[in-house]
Amino acid sequence: MYFVYVIRNNRDQIYIGQTHDFEKRIKRHNGILKSKKTSFTNINKNIWKLIYAEQFQSRKEAMIREKQLKTHKGRDFI
Repeated sequence: MYFVYVIRNNRDQIYIGQTHDFEKRIKRHNGILKSKKTSFTNINKNIWKLIYAEQFQSRKEAMIREKQLKTHKGRDFI
């Protein structure tokens, strides 16, 4: 199972991503688990909260939806 998710911090910055383990991924975004020092969510340190999620059977489906949400039309949807 794969998830496409949208998280927002207290500065109203938005991050859109996909993963197979959302619980672990959100911990990385929030600095509880180690992540890349150059990642967007690490550079913009804040508490990230889930605002939207969808579930998919395959990673390919999740990646297609992630790409759709990252477009102008997708951001309007969010």
